[in-house]
Amino acid sequence: MTQKFDVVVIGAGPGGYVAAIKAAQLGLKTACIEKYQGKDGKIALGGTCLNVGCIPSKALLDSSWKYHEAKEGFAVHGIEAKGVTIDVPAMIGRKANIVKNLTGGIGALFKANGVTLLEGHGKLLAGKQVDVTGIDGKTQVVEGAHVIIASGSKPVEIPPAPVDQDVIVDSTGALEFQSVPKKLGVIGAGVIGLELGSVWARLGSEVTVLEAMDKFLAAADEQIAKEAQKTLTKQGLDIRLGARVTASEVKKKQVTVTFTDANGEQKMTFDKLIVAVGRRPVTTDLLAADSGVDLDERGFIFVNDQCETSVPGVYAIGDVVRGAMLAHKASEEGVMVAERIAGHKAQMNYDLIPSVIYTHPEIAWVGKTEQQLKAEGVAVNVGTFPFAASGRAMAANDTGGLVKVIADANTDRVLGVHVIGPSAAELVQQGAIGMEFGTSAEDLGMMVFSHPTLSEALHEAALAVNGGAIHIANRKKR
Repeated sequence: MTQKFDVVVIGAGPGGYVAAIKAAQLGLKTACIEKYQGKDGKIALGGTCLNVGCIPSKALLDSSWKYHEAKEGFAVHGIEAKGVTIDVPAMIGRKANIVKNLTGGIGALFKANGVTLLEGHGKLLAGKQVDVTGIDGKTQVVEGAHVIIASGSKPVEIPPAPVDQDVIVDSTGALEFQSVPKKLGVIGAGVIGLELGSVWARLGSEVTVLEAMDKFLAAADEQIAKEAQKTLTKQGLDIRLGARVTASEVKKKQVTVTFTDANGEQKMTFDKLIVAVGRRPVTTDLLAADSGVDLDERGFIFVNDQCETSVPGVYAIGDVVRGAMLAHKASEEGVMVAERIAGHKAQMNYDLIPSVIYTHPEIAWVGKTEQQLKAEGVAVNVGTFPFAASGRAMAANDTGGLVKVIADANTDRVLGVHVIGPSAAELVQQGAIGMEFGTSAEDLGMMVFSHPTLSEALHEAALAVNGGAIHIANRKKR
């Protein structure tokens, strides 16, 4: 007998598990299929983000920053810390425990909400049936009145630097080093490359980042990107732009990388090399030929604004569809789809998805950049406020960076909030909340912000949009 469900979800990452829980909460009989196995050979929920992405990388970022502060930053507070050392295996072990606790937590949430977990690989067949191949090779077919595909993404591999997860690693392997590499190469100056490069640089690695593009952080606001490049370079990251890797050779546990830049062909030798050049959707053996679901020209599942595929009743969410490859985007798409399946009206606002890079200082933004708005011909007013003028940032000895608020020159509506500095992600989220409700810069400026807080930097930047900042000199209007 084929098991029948109201909703069958393929994948238990941040898109899939959230969609499954939400669907179950809405009274729908729900199953979620997952094949990912942890080191213990058991099914591990949470997808890339929880197991080998967002969560473990943040654990290492926090651990490495605490080490760096103890070694370099305590003296200014009058704290003497001599002989500070780092136990890398202990740091990696702590990261593993956090992941274990969270994956187990999702399993408990499935039980609490009545979601049926099906262990194995899911493949969509015709007629909204899904073939589930278990770890033991046994197969079963389940049927859903609705199917949600949330199969996620995996690191892009490049021929000049084949990953062996020993000397040349991807983002997963870079979370498992048991000692600090003396010389570390990173291919790609995107979110993953900068975060992982930062971790090991703080712990003592000489880090060189090779980025093929000539522009640093092209997706970010140019002013923020320039500040970020300056700051990260000061921290010891050797960022080479316009550097295209053409070959690599592994010998005696080291890798020699050949690349070309403005100076011609170069060679550098590293103890470890991280390949972080992006991610691609996972669609291998996911769709039967007669499933009816279409892929676009880049290999993503084609969906509309409500995440509906070309087959009625079949949806796709997260990294396997268009848009930013972000866990929070996947989760909210999962909620939207579950709500729509249940007959509710729901629509996600794709214009206000925050982006964050968890270096130190953090880099975060929401809405449009100044260069995007200028290209669209939108007249804007811009307000900035440096953390160097923030009493709270001074007290914390964390004064690098700034807050930037961009507003429409005619309506004063806030169109973008961009931050590099302490708690940038949290400040940008405050901006996102305001923008969701159509805030003007004047609205933000009229609100009462507690003192002393980092949030006051957002307040002052909003005031500065219209020349009304209190704690910095305002630009004279031309």
